[in-house]
Amino acid sequence: MQVQVEGMSCGHCVKAVTRAITERDAHAKVNVDLGAGRVEVQSELSPAEVSAAITEAGYTVKGTQA
Repeated sequence: MQVQVEGMSCGHCVKAVTRAITERDAHAKVNVDLGAGRVEVQSELSPAEVSAAITEAGYTVKGTQA
């Protein structure tokens, strides 16, 4: 799934978002594109669970696409 995320701007943001998702699913594959403000996630987590993890990390989810 792809998630549009607002507020990411640096390597720390990449690590924070990746960690937030992998703490919920250790087998998740996460690819963050800072320039596009997009996070691509391959995981057993639902879109709502991924969005919640990103939000709890301090970022704003603008939308998800399967």
